[in-house]
Amino acid sequence: MTALARELRIRGAIGTREAFIDASFAPAKKGGSKVGKTKRGKGTKIMAVADRNGLPVSVCAESATPPEVTLATSTLLRMVVPEAPQNLIGDNAYDSDRLDAELKFYGIEVIAPRRRNRMNSTQDGRRLKRYRRRWKIERRFAWLQNFRRLVVRHERHVDNFLGMLHLASALILLRHL
Repeated sequence: MTALARELRIRGAIGTREAFIDASFAPAKKGGSKVGKTKRGKGTKIMAVADRNGLPVSVCAESATPPEVTLATSTLLRMVVPEAPQNLIGDNAYDSDRLDAELKFYGIEVIAPRRRNRMNSTQDGRRLKRYRRRWKIERRFAWLQNFRRLVVRHERHVDNFLGMLHLASALILLRHL
């Protein structure tokens, strides 16, 4: 996956100046490591970062219990492209002062709509226009759902499931080569 991403970056197909982040839920039927309990049942959270074209640049599997905002930094550190994005676009789950301060240290600005329970608005309307392009990360999860092995986690060991995630991401990158 790293070699494919590097080749696509050289060709100009991957651009990480603007990146999108989101998570998806995969139910875990057999349990195992990194399985958390949620309202939807036991499962694993698939965290992903896509570039401006919707191509995968980072993917990881975590327990479904912690909120997405706490897993954002660890997902960004696993990017297969060396440079960090300038703008990270996510849904309102990523509207957090702590995440803003943490990613500002890396030179990353988080663009997310304001949560209802927030008193002060953290984004102005002009920056939120980029949020309209967030459908690209949703399309990336739709591409992952085409691999039936990733819809439901049947593996007991998370390394096997993560290997399948990386293989599916590499096949998605290979289609754009």
